[in-house]
Amino acid sequence: MSDIVNGLGRATAYGALGLVLLVLGIFLVDLLLPGKLGRQIWQERNRNAAVVLSSSLFGIGMIVFTSIWTTYDDFGKGLVSTAVFGVLGLLMMAVAFFVVDLITPGRLGATLVEVEPHPAVWVTASCNIAVSAVISASIA
Repeated sequence: MSDIVNGLGRATAYGALGLVLLVLGIFLVDLLLPGKLGRQIWQERNRNAAVVLSSSLFGIGMIVFTSIWTTYDDFGKGLVSTAVFGVLGLLMMAVAFFVVDLITPGRLGATLVEVEPHPAVWVTASCNIAVSAVISASIA
């Protein structure tokens, strides 16, 4: 029974940390894109913004999953590792965004919230997932 209680405590701590990292991911995407992200997705039904946000959340989820899956035997060390790799993933996604913005014409943020579908959304989403895969692989 104590194993279940212990596991429940760890799952709660990792779950809370994962939620914090996901919320940070939402704030990061909101900072990178012009306008209010919530309004663009839920009120204006902007699919471009939704794909960019979804790829970021999926990527952070991949990093958190990998970090927990390969966690240290020491619970505290595992939590710190998950937090550090999660924040690193967010920072690397932001850097990748700026690099793509730098090497492509126009302003990437404005392009990603256009009403009409734009191929740059898929490039950005793929970049988010690729960065997350690299970070995840470095954990394991």
